[in-house]
Amino acid sequence: MIKILLQIKDNKLFFSIKKRLNTEQKSLINTNVISQNELVFSDEYIVQNIKIVHNFLKELINDYQINTLVIKESEIAPLVLHISSNIPIIKSLYLLEESILNYRICEKIIKSNNIKYVSLYNIPTYLLEMLDKENITVDSRNEMLFLSNFMKDNNLDKFSSLYYKTTITLNLPLSKEDEEDFLSFMSINKYLKVIYINKINKNDIENILEILYKHKLKHIKIYIEQNINDIELIEYLKKINKRNAKINGIQFKIDYSEKYLEDNLMNQIHLNTIKTCIIISLIFISSIIFYVLFSNYVSMQKVEDIQKDINNTIAEYKEQIENNSSEENTTPPEENITNPEEPEIVIPDEPQMNNIEVMSLLEINEDTVGWLKVNNTNVDYPVVQTIDNDYYLKHNFKNKKDNSGWIFMDYRNNSINLNQNTIIYGHNMYYSGVMFGTLYKTKHSNWYTNPENQIIEFDTLYGKMKWQIFSIYNIPKTNDYLTVNFDTPEIFQKFLTKITNRSIYSFNTPVAKTDKILTLSTCSNNGKNRLVIHAVLLSDN
Repeated sequence: MIKILLQIKDNKLFFSIKKRLNTEQKSLINTNVISQNELVFSDEYIVQNIKIVHNFLKELINDYQINTLVIKESEIAPLVLHISSNIPIIKSLYLLEESILNYRICEKIIKSNNIKYVSLYNIPTYLLEMLDKENITVDSRNEMLFLSNFMKDNNLDKFSSLYYKTTITLNLPLSKEDEEDFLSFMSINKYLKVIYINKINKNDIENILEILYKHKLKHIKIYIEQNINDIELIEYLKKINKRNAKINGIQFKIDYSEKYLEDNLMNQIHLNTIKTCIIISLIFISSIIFYVLFSNYVSMQKVEDIQKDINNTIAEYKEQIENNSSEENTTPPEENITNPEEPEIVIPDEPQMNNIEVMSLLEINEDTVGWLKVNNTNVDYPVVQTIDNDYYLKHNFKNKKDNSGWIFMDYRNNSINLNQNTIIYGHNMYYSGVMFGTLYKTKHSNWYTNPENQIIEFDTLYGKMKWQIFSIYNIPKTNDYLTVNFDTPEIFQKFLTKITNRSIYSFNTPVAKTDKILTLSTCSNNGKNRLVIHAVLLSDN
């Protein structure tokens, strides 16, 4: 039976084997509080009462805010680590015995689930790697005897130093002992990131790289402290850097001589200037692209929200009409009583609004005059009209400021009876695809040769109408196609012939001087040109 002594000193809990017991202590059974800061447990008692001792230690550690365990003899280390496992406050462990760590203790340290630092005398490499994988830092106290300048220059007097070293210095040329110790260091070390070299030549470079490659090291920076003036050597190092950047990230950092810098100063300034300009340009272009994409996204969201409100308004309006019709059918008709003495008043015939969908939208915008739909494009919007052709260039259907604007009829047009040429405008929001942003599709042969696409739907408050395309063209900015009424049928006929001849495709759609036409107009080529579509009102409408 072993008696294990527990002592508390300076936030540390010490465990050791009690060598001698006085008469009073011998009369004790298995455990007893010797003093406020000293306790004794037998190993048999601990084994038989693991949970009790663990909970006791846990409370003791928390009460005294103990964060470190100190174990004097390795013999009791497995048992102590077992009863103190899973106590989060314990972070450090000191093993005082001058012995090599064994696998059993190493396993117990890992299973403790809380220890992150271990101080010990010595440790085999494979156990150090096991602890390192669990993010446990090891500090070995066993000093190593060394003969090489490499070990001395880098203070590699402990095994743990070899393992954790991040920065080393190589004073070239290396002696045979230096090279052997450097190779040993590379086989043990796992954290090297920086190498300082006093001077170098091509052979040294090749030797160092061969060692680094052999040990599969990556992302190492090699600082050459020598002022290099040899252009050939500098170019050689640059070539190696370029090659290694793609393979393993090993890079040489060169300390250029003043002469080299003077000779290459202007070239470097020009190169840096070019790089700076490129970076600024990329940032500027990226900012523009981001702004455009964000603006387009905002535009699309606004239009989608408006379209949802439009659809809801139409649905509610139709439901209200159906409910009113049902009530009228259940109410008996009133008798038509006329006074024979009063003369009958005759009211002239006036167009009656009968397009429910368009009528319902007057609740949202009283400028609503119709609805336009162009097949296989995004054009499917209500049309508005006001006292000028400027307002709806920068306002949407809800009269809110919006750079996308809205689809609107020329202010000169008569939205009730329709003129000889009814003109509808819209912005070409190419990137977002809203408004007339998808009319560019009409210039593609697979679009305009499809008979289904050649029919445009443009409805007003007073009826639904279909129009057949007879001309599509791109033209430099002009207003010669924007005439609303014509003085004589002959002038109108000449106009029809002119715009028909402009078409990119021969539709062979008959158009007469007695017909009415529809014109869609939008910008193209950054506002320099106009994309124009003409369609004739079909006779059966």
